[in-house]
Amino acid sequence: MARPFKLPDLGEGVHEGEVLSVLVSVGDSVNEGDPILEVETDKAAVEVPSPFTGNVEEIKVKPGDTIQVGDVLLTFSDAEAGEEKPPEEAPPKKEKEEKREKAEEKKRKAEAEPEASEAKKETPEGEKEGPVPASPATRRLARELGVDLKAVSPSGPGGRVTSDDIRTFAEKGKGEKPEEKAPPEQVEKEQPKAHPIEEKSPELPDFSRWGAVEQVPVRSIRRATAKQMALAWSQIPHVYSQDMVDMTKLEAFRQKHKENVQGKGGKLSVTVFALKAAATALKQHPRFNASLDVGAGEMVLKQYYHIGVAVGTEEGLVVPVIRDVDRKSILELSIELSDLVKRTREREVNLEEMQGGTFTITNVGPMGGGYFAPIINFPEVAILGMGAARMQPLVIEEAEGKHEVAPRFMMPVVLSIDHRIVDGADALQFMRTFIDAMEDPEEMFITMT
Repeated sequence: MARPFKLPDLGEGVHEGEVLSVLVSVGDSVNEGDPILEVETDKAAVEVPSPFTGNVEEIKVKPGDTIQVGDVLLTFSDAEAGEEKPPEEAPPKKEKEEKREKAEEKKRKAEAEPEASEAKKETPEGEKEGPVPASPATRRLARELGVDLKAVSPSGPGGRVTSDDIRTFAEKGKGEKPEEKAPPEQVEKEQPKAHPIEEKSPELPDFSRWGAVEQVPVRSIRRATAKQMALAWSQIPHVYSQDMVDMTKLEAFRQKHKENVQGKGGKLSVTVFALKAAATALKQHPRFNASLDVGAGEMVLKQYYHIGVAVGTEEGLVVPVIRDVDRKSILELSIELSDLVKRTREREVNLEEMQGGTFTITNVGPMGGGYFAPIINFPEVAILGMGAARMQPLVIEEAEGKHEVAPRFMMPVVLSIDHRIVDGADALQFMRTFIDAMEDPEEMFITMT
């Protein structure tokens, strides 16, 4: 009997993706965890692993198709997913071969880890079976540690099992059982289904009445960006604070050390310093490192500093995340950011590297941009936009009230904030901390190794 494989929930609000390539063919034999499709979803290209061991019977998608969570992608024959199949589903075999395989199966079950049987016992009767949402790297770690993914309590978005979940489970001795769930029938009775409220866009006129037109599908990164920006703009009341940063000292500092950093595999860009300065400001002003839980009426204050960096690609804007910025030196950040930007533009960054950001920086300076007001990356509460630094005259105050006009290397910055959590006065204080750090690199960024 054929067994269908449906696109699982990949977390972080991902509901659809575009098929980039099909990695298997009809008739191929695959093992659980083997990559079978490459899908671009939530601004990242990810490999979708097989949840079954078996043979590919039918492929229902092709490159370029847009797929939704729950869509059937492939079907498998002789599919096994950690449990014995009913006799009627097994294909005809010689009696001797069947006896041998049954004996081997019985031996494997006897040697299996205890959590596999415990997880099976706890599965509610009538519950739909399917793959546990997890990345290929997480699945590989689970196999290496002998951990059954179904027995692990997920902590990631959308019920996604993370690598930390696997390690925690393994360290605890695999003794804990997953929480019991109410049967689906009971859940439906106790919690009536909610229906989303959607605002339909007004119908467009027939533009071809006035001349020739071309209709191009919105796909891939551009499609994900459109949805994310519409969500952020509809949910967050934006307020903006703008200022100028005197980059004269920092630029001299950068020029002095950039060759040394480049020789070690990094690139000493302005964004590297902005990452460190932003982490300093986030620590001093924790509400900018938060998210608003509207349903619970709470602010979620994060104790980690994972900063996203907007990267322009041929397909659109992508925001990979640099983790634990506060714990890394300028040299470490320059090497990591350079590598991450390169892999993002080559579409080699994975989905996990796009998730978990607490704050975002976008720098249009290399393209010559000036002041601009970026849209906050929901569910964060602030984003910093930087423009190109230019030589400008600046009035400098000297001792005894004297002033002079001198040329300085000035960079425009704009901070977009979620006015539900932070106010204009908070934004001014955040900007002051950020600017002070950027204007005194010898003090703030002296650690280069």
